[in-house]
Amino acid sequence: MRSTVLLTGLLLASCGAPGSLAPGAAASLEIPARYDASAAPVPRVADSLLGLFDDARLKATVRRALANNPDLKGALARLEEAGYNTRKTASALYPALDANASAGRSSVPATGESASYRLALDARWELDVWGRIRAGVQASAADQAAAAADYESARQSLAAQTMQAWFDLVSAEKRLALGQRRVASFENTRNLVARRFELGTARLGDVELARTDLENGRADIRQLEDDRDRAARTVRLLAGDYPDARLSASSWSALSRSVPAGVPSDVLRQRPDIDAAYQRLRAADARVKVAHADLFPSFPLTASGGRSSNLLSDLGHSAFDSWSLLASLSAPIFDGGERRAEIGAAGKRAEQALANYQSIVLGALKEVEDALGSERLLRAQEQARLEALEAARSAETRTRRDYEAGISDFLTLLEAQRRVFSTEDQTLTLHRLRLQNRVSLALALGKGI
Repeated sequence: MRSTVLLTGLLLASCGAPGSLAPGAAASLEIPARYDASAAPVPRVADSLLGLFDDARLKATVRRALANNPDLKGALARLEEAGYNTRKTASALYPALDANASAGRSSVPATGESASYRLALDARWELDVWGRIRAGVQASAADQAAAAADYESARQSLAAQTMQAWFDLVSAEKRLALGQRRVASFENTRNLVARRFELGTARLGDVELARTDLENGRADIRQLEDDRDRAARTVRLLAGDYPDARLSASSWSALSRSVPAGVPSDVLRQRPDIDAAYQRLRAADARVKVAHADLFPSFPLTASGGRSSNLLSDLGHSAFDSWSLLASLSAPIFDGGERRAEIGAAGKRAEQALANYQSIVLGALKEVEDALGSERLLRAQEQARLEALEAARSAETRTRRDYEAGISDFLTLLEAQRRVFSTEDQTLTLHRLRLQNRVSLALALGKGI
């Protein structure tokens, strides 16, 4: 069973206007009643990004990022700018009143020098007969709504980035600890082989192999330390702090809450980036109306009242002794096709906005499907890795005991050791990916902060 969601619903009110979108241009998208990829339910459910994990330090870091991140502050400034632009556009609906004052002196041979002073109030207003100004206000209001949606999208994205960077840091610290345990284990093995070599029960080649693994492990520690420091700097940067490496996070957040996916059509209502694209489509549509109305005559009204005198003191009298009122009509006759071309261009910009809206909707649905699919597969992968890790540890214990008893060779012991640490490292990576994917799923569904 499939439902059809119309991607526009925003065709021009004046569908017959030159350059306007034809009804057939409103491409529709069939959206299924349920997601193709589905995740098995988890007992506890979270309906927001911060509700995903009961981790006070993680939540505090996200809130700090929302308060201090400079990129988010820039997005807020753009939203406030859009509000001023809307007020500026709406001001054209009302009369404008200016005060003017002038003073001058002149000299004529027949009359000599004279002075003139003038004080006036000038008013102007355009009758919005064709709705051009109102359409411009609608476009600016839609731009403001798009900026508000952009800001909310930036907030959600920043929260998700901070959470995922936090899990990168936890993973990096755990991998560093794993690397240190690996070095300690290889050092114990090297000592064991060295003692057996002294007793004549091991070969010099075995000692060198043990030393090789030990030194490689020590070299890996340096890389793991750099990875940890870089992860810490990333979190600090997102939080709006100086990007040093002093931050530490060594514990996983509990992964026990699922995200209610709902149905695909919910995404259209919940995702702020989809709302932003929708508002930009509305703005483009309104600007087609502006371009069309610009073909018709304009009706400006002007009025002026004031007082003029040869004496400056006379300007203080309240009565105006001069006034004027003018109504005019201005209509385009020939402009070389400029206005018609603008109508066509505005229509094409509206078509671009429609295509962009459709692209964002499809991209959002793919993000949800990807995250839902990964939710199931990563869980299965991690479970398999955990079972492999248990088996590898058991094999390493048995192999070490056999080697000490002289019934197993050294290469088998080294391989068992390497397999344990490799499997544990892969398990850490999978758990990090599961946590980050849970964040990605909440973000893709537009669950908010």
